[in-house]
Amino acid sequence: MIPDSDEFLEFWRERRLCTVTTLRPDGTPHVVPMGVALEPEAGRAWAITSGSSKKARNIAAAGPDGALIAVCQVDGARWSTIEGRVTASDDPAVVAEAERRYAERYKQPRENVARVGLRIEITRVLGNVR
Repeated sequence: MIPDSDEFLEFWRERRLCTVTTLRPDGTPHVVPMGVALEPEAGRAWAITSGSSKKARNIAAAGPDGALIAVCQVDGARWSTIEGRVTASDDPAVVAEAERRYAERYKQPRENVARVGLRIEITRVLGNVR
C-alpha cells in the first residue's frame, strides 16, 4: 500500500514540514503545518502536538475510531499526500513512540507535559515523487 521506492522513502525522510488537515465538528477543514514521521513498514505515520491544540480537539471530537486526516508535503513538482484515520493519545508509551519518530526526522522535541501522540493508520497514498 505504501510505495517502497527509494525516491518515495527518501522524500518522507527529508526534513520538511507537512500540512495536516483535520475536520472540525462542523465538517470544515482545519489545515496547519506540522512535522509528521512516516513508518512505512507498518502503514502508519506519527506526529506530536499539544492536547489542547485545535487539531487534537478535532480528533477527539470524532470519537474512539479516530478522525479522518490528510497529510501533504510539497517540494516543487514533487509531492505526496497520505490519508487515513488518526487517533490522539496521552498514553506515555504512545507519546514516547511519537516523540522518538519525530526526533528521528526533525529534532528532539521540547518538553511539553500536555503532549499527545498522533498515530495515523494510512489508507491511501497519493503523489508524484521521482
